[in-house]
Amino acid sequence: MSALAWFFAIGGAYLLGSVSFAVVVSRLFGLADPRSYGSGNPGATNVLRSGSKAAAALTLLGDAAKGAVAVVLVRSFEPAFGIGEMAVALAGLAAFAGHLYPVFFGFRGGKGVATFLGALLALHLATGLVACGIWLLVALAFRYSSAASLSAAVVAPFALVYLNGQAAIAAVIGVMSLLLVIRHRQNLANLLAGKERRIGEKAARG
Repeated sequence: MSALAWFFAIGGAYLLGSVSFAVVVSRLFGLADPRSYGSGNPGATNVLRSGSKAAAALTLLGDAAKGAVAVVLVRSFEPAFGIGEMAVALAGLAAFAGHLYPVFFGFRGGKGVATFLGALLALHLATGLVACGIWLLVALAFRYSSAASLSAAVVAPFALVYLNGQAAIAAVIGVMSLLLVIRHRQNLANLLAGKERRIGEKAARG
């Protein structure tokens, strides 16, 4: 029973994470597929380059919500099945992995920042708030979403250890952070070369 509960918890979280709100919202708004312009990333920052702030905001909320909902749902069922807090953390990781590699969209997903922060806020609110604060400070100071995201990713697992002391859960967050950094490797190269687009900067369509 426990193994089956783990399967449904992790599998369900992955499927939820596989819903690409950037693509869905863009279709609802009659916008071009976000994978066809700008960075090609199906995420809120790239949707913002379409010129629609409303579509970008809905994308951000949707992507963050799916990470949080996956964690909250598994945590709510955890006492009944006794699968433990690690299963809750892994559900957050699964939702994040679903966003990066969505089964519904040919495994071509986004970079996962909003889903990462949403899952983190649900896992441990204080740690999530620290990560969001780091993201906001760096974004306001430099106007680079990638730099803000990388900063939040690096800080998150250490903040969890400091604030909560759960090394095993921090390790799961560390895996998420590593995946997020890997997904931003081209952005990092662009930052170093001075070619990274700033937040809100429109990009020519291909």
